[in-house]
Amino acid sequence: MRIQRGGERYPGGDPETGIDTRHAFSFGRFYDPDNLRFGALLACNEERLAPGAGFDEHPHSHTEIVTWVVEGELTHRDSAGHATVVRPGDLQHLSAAAGVRHVERNDGPDPLVFVQMWLAPTQPGGVPAYDVVRGIADATPYALPAADAMLHVRRLELGERAAVPDADFVYVHVVRGTVRLAGEELAAGDAARATGEEGLALLATADAEVLVWEMRGASAGGPSSA
Repeated sequence: MRIQRGGERYPGGDPETGIDTRHAFSFGRFYDPDNLRFGALLACNEERLAPGAGFDEHPHSHTEIVTWVVEGELTHRDSAGHATVVRPGDLQHLSAAAGVRHVERNDGPDPLVFVQMWLAPTQPGGVPAYDVVRGIADATPYALPAADAMLHVRRLELGERAAVPDADFVYVHVVRGTVRLAGEELAAGDAARATGEEGLALLATADAEVLVWEMRGASAGGPSSA
């Protein structure tokens, strides 16, 4: 298991325009051949957008894009005709497939914070698709069959425990609060990458919200830093 602290993320975005990004994986000018992906996961970006800031229309292809809003409201528009506002507790999934263009903005009065995760599909191509789950529950993991992955949301109170799925690859990202995992203390922004581990569990050392990716497939790892 490898721990990546929030302070070890690569800085990005465009602070002058109100966009502050922290990348967990090799991205843009921060190229690291030993940190290209983990399992199906290609990116885990912490995004902070000031009111009025956003990403202009840009393309994606052959990528499953999952977004978790932490604070504020995310306005989404794409070339397939979808236009939505995503709020805290909502999960957004854009399947770029053979190609799609989208816009992401903070059109609200408050700062916007979200976590965006990109996963590689097992098969390229296809037709773009879009899905929003409002108020996703802890007990209902979000299945992403296109990437042979599943996302678990864990909201824990102080002292509460939660099992971590046994899988070929497990990626744990702490959204808020603090937890203990295999003897390691993880705070907001920290992440853990586990390969082939069994019997792991989270212990909340403060009220916490955690995203846990369960990924299958021995060949899904490719180059990674695990």
